[in-house]
Amino acid sequence: MSKLSQAIAIVGAAETETGALPHLSEMDLRSLSAHQALAEAGLTIADVDGVTSAVDNPIDVAHHLGIQAKWFDGTNVGGCSFMMSVRHAVAAIRAGHASVVLVTHGQSGRSRVGWPPRSVAPFSKQGQFELPFGSGGPPNTFTLPFLRYAKETGTTLEQLAEVVVAQSHWAEGNPRAARGKRLTVDEVMNAPMIAYPFTKLECCVVTDGGGALVITSAERARDLKTAGKPVYILGTGEAGESSLISQMEDFSSSRAFRMSSRQAFDEARLTPKDIDHLMVYDAFAHLPLYGLADCGFVERGEAGRFIQDGHTRPGGKLPMNTNGGGILYTHTGMYGMFAILEAVRQLRGEAFRQVDNVRTSFVQGVGGMFTAASALVLANELQ
Repeated sequence: MSKLSQAIAIVGAAETETGALPHLSEMDLRSLSAHQALAEAGLTIADVDGVTSAVDNPIDVAHHLGIQAKWFDGTNVGGCSFMMSVRHAVAAIRAGHASVVLVTHGQSGRSRVGWPPRSVAPFSKQGQFELPFGSGGPPNTFTLPFLRYAKETGTTLEQLAEVVVAQSHWAEGNPRAARGKRLTVDEVMNAPMIAYPFTKLECCVVTDGGGALVITSAERARDLKTAGKPVYILGTGEAGESSLISQMEDFSSSRAFRMSSRQAFDEARLTPKDIDHLMVYDAFAHLPLYGLADCGFVERGEAGRFIQDGHTRPGGKLPMNTNGGGILYTHTGMYGMFAILEAVRQLRGEAFRQVDNVRTSFVQGVGGMFTAASALVLANELQ
């Protein structure tokens, strides 16, 4: 069986404006990005027979867009839902359940257009066993394991700040970036404290925005008049741990990160040494530290020094979070779509700050507070 016959490709990738968009609902954001992605792919609504959507019902999204779909995916496990949607779309296309899948995202995270009041259900695990003890919001829950991580690995607060500084070199001057200024370690560490030891600049921005991907077989992609080069999905992975951060197997390492990345590399038949470009979900500054080690790019305890030494900056040996990430570029509440979109741009040679000679990209995402993880290995040519 030829490589082409089994290969799946991203043929359309688009995102809306980001920032404060109070004039657009979440469905508007999904619709705008979906039409842009389809136009880029040289396809129309009539070609789509598979739809995914996190948070909102994918059947509602299909109905709104006028799509007669025969396959739906409503996976909703937080910010990595979109990596999982890509994984599920690959499986559906290979199985013949769909031929063209539209992966959608739209979130009014800043303006909260149409948002109902949201709270943690008192009968949920978090509502019973964490919220009553003051661990509720992401800043004082998600970041909690970092103190154990820092103690066990020797990672310093200066190295934590270096995560943001490195990514600011990528976001600098980008008119689409919410924080488009180059930062220093002192600026990051002296920003207002949010939840010790994280300052405001070590926490993600809060924005509105939408994005969409169009996925189909590589054989079909070959015959499409696409505006951008197809990006091939070589490997995928997904895993989960606990919905309670207090019940992680190890506060200094994510089992879900390790499992999902291993699956993706195994399927792609590649290793971390084969990766030219890396996107690691960064709702908070500690996540790239976990991602570098748990996905196999550095040894345990080496991530802080690796970033501090400039290896993830422009010109470094492992360019990471090249749009500035969720901390600097955009974060609508669920960031995974935008990480995938930046990987696609880099592989096509279309990024704002383009890395030379990118052939492969690894995209890692997290959902909830280390609850879930998903990973993708992408390439601009079949391996």
